[in-house]
Amino acid sequence: MELRGPRVILRDLVREDEARLREIVATPEVAKWWGSVDEFDGMLVIAVGGEVIGAIQYEEVEDPMYRSSGIDIFLGPKWHGHGYGQEAVRTLARWLIEERGHHRLTIDPAAHNTAAIKAYGRVGFKPVGIMRAYERNPATGKFHDGLLMDLLADELS
Repeated sequence: MELRGPRVILRDLVREDEARLREIVATPEVAKWWGSVDEFDGMLVIAVGGEVIGAIQYEEVEDPMYRSSGIDIFLGPKWHGHGYGQEAVRTLARWLIEERGHHRLTIDPAAHNTAAIKAYGRVGFKPVGIMRAYERNPATGKFHDGLLMDLLADELS
């Protein structure tokens, strides 16, 4: 699969991408949120100008009563703050809504990850609520809160 945004390309991961993704996940700026990642199954590579800058993944709930999809993403620190994450999320969200037929998407950053929360808000995600002691911090081993955010199909900006 390959999805194109104005500047980013989301494409299937190939074995040759794994070393680069491990390098990105090992940076302190990414590791503090992701910890170590053993496998990159189900991820799409985010590329800019042929360079792998991160990865994005989605999961789909197939039950017709709850049909929806969740998204998760990481970018190398060099690429933070330039809108590439927003563009990747927007590109994947558009595909999930228009091609896969989802009416609702979710994303769940750490409640104190203000940069991610702002970026997702620019795409159209809205805070739903705090998930208490939601995720174990990979650096400290302690649980921290997560912010559940969602986006309805007609809210995608």
